[in-house]
Amino acid sequence: MSTPVLYIGNKNYSSWSLRPWLALKWGGIDFEERVIPLGGEGHGRSQIAEVRAVSPSGRVPALHVGDVVIYESLAICEWAAEQAPSLWPSDALTRAQARSVASEMHAGFAAMRRDLAMNVRRRLASAPEWPADTRADLERLFALWGELLSRHGGPFLFGERSIADAMFAPVATRLRTYAVDAPESARTYCDAIFRDAAFFEWERTGGAEPWTIAQTEALYR
Repeated sequence: MSTPVLYIGNKNYSSWSLRPWLALKWGGIDFEERVIPLGGEGHGRSQIAEVRAVSPSGRVPALHVGDVVIYESLAICEWAAEQAPSLWPSDALTRAQARSVASEMHAGFAAMRRDLAMNVRRRLASAPEWPADTRADLERLFALWGELLSRHGGPFLFGERSIADAMFAPVATRLRTYAVDAPESARTYCDAIFRDAAFFEWERTGGAEPWTIAQTEALYR
């Protein structure tokens, strides 16, 4: 079988691309990476021509494995776990809980994702005044992280790195970008993500990207 190809968006902005990229890296799975700059004609409507050429949903990430296209972040992570089972906890109940947590991030935290767009390069001097639904999302996030880190001892949510951490890694960057006042347990967890070699590689190359997305950059003016 040929080497899988992962199509991703700009590393500075594409939180959904970061998640399976980390899972593949952490699983030691060989893959080719191809970046498609987002923005411009069709952006925000899943109509970017270059993306539609490689992903039936019109969105990235999309993983090409032979003639099969896996085009959704959590599905790509699950494929990675089938190649590298250590990406989920070994205990069945703990594994189920980790899947629950990953699914909550996948489907939830809508207000936080709306108001804290990913921009790895940027740093605000102080946090904006968040609306009530965003504050509620942040409170839920900190409670969830705190409970898991206390139960499993850290440094990652279930002790060792897992897909759950890949799902929440972009959130760590958002807290840093927006100068969010987070509890100590959350700050310690974010530091563990930032020290990870694979994450550092993503951050370094994302910081060197020449592309910008005007809609996202406008949030900082």
